[in-house]
Amino acid sequence: MSIIVDHVSHVYEADTNMAVKALDDVSLAIRDGEFIGLIGHTGSGKSTLVQHLNGLMKATSGHIYYNGEDIDDDQFHKKELRSKVGLVFQYPEHQLFEVDVFSDVCFGPKNLGLSQKEVQLRAYEALKQVGLEDEYFYQSPFDLSGGQKRRVAIAGVLAMKPEVLILDEPTAGLDPKGRSEILELISSLRKKTGMTIVLVSHSMDDVAEYVNRIVVMDHGRKMYDDAPREVFRHVEELEAMGLAAPQVTYMMHQLRKNGFDVNPDAITIEEAKEEVLKALEKRHQNAWRK
Repeated sequence: MSIIVDHVSHVYEADTNMAVKALDDVSLAIRDGEFIGLIGHTGSGKSTLVQHLNGLMKATSGHIYYNGEDIDDDQFHKKELRSKVGLVFQYPEHQLFEVDVFSDVCFGPKNLGLSQKEVQLRAYEALKQVGLEDEYFYQSPFDLSGGQKRRVAIAGVLAMKPEVLILDEPTAGLDPKGRSEILELISSLRKKTGMTIVLVSHSMDDVAEYVNRIVVMDHGRKMYDDAPREVFRHVEELEAMGLAAPQVTYMMHQLRKNGFDVNPDAITIEEAKEEVLKALEKRHQNAWRK
């Protein structure tokens, strides 16, 4: 078991007239090797929740356990936790600050007190993991494209060798091509390393194709926690929260209404393609028999 969230609540500006409850009695378990989509509209509490997972924020009530240890115990080493539970913030390129890409990726492992050789080796490996070519290593990060900057920011966290990787809206602000490339990169990282990944997003389409579990947040509460196919069956409830099912789901429901014998639970383009081809084949066979 990697991370346990045990009845966690968080109140901003507690004990003042400005108090806002951002998390309300949230409990969940994040197991080793899972690929989880954390979904919710703006203000649902998802970003607040992930900042609790590596100790950046402290719960007003409740507990967070990492590998069985309470992260708020006085004896717990939070610096080590932040290297093991890596967090890539929304618009992480705003946090790039070194003179060149390689130096920026070296920053995290250097602060772990590692030797220069180990720091440089980690930086090189991380940049290769995110698919950045050598020619960019000594360029200013500010000369890169939006997608490349995002890769550098992810590499900076990977260089810390985390066991859990949390990405807060990693595709925000990218064009469709850049968004697809980043999502494919994240999926590839999980397949190659087996690390636990939590992908924070407000887009069902972004997560439907990749994750094996979805947690839905609304007004600080956990509303659903299940396999994607099960979560997407609650289309009306998701819409009431300001969310939407993947476009494929709506298309399959419409085809079903129009008389096509398809499974409306298809959630990826590939699944939808198979269902449509089956339905067309059935129609062809029925027409031939007549």
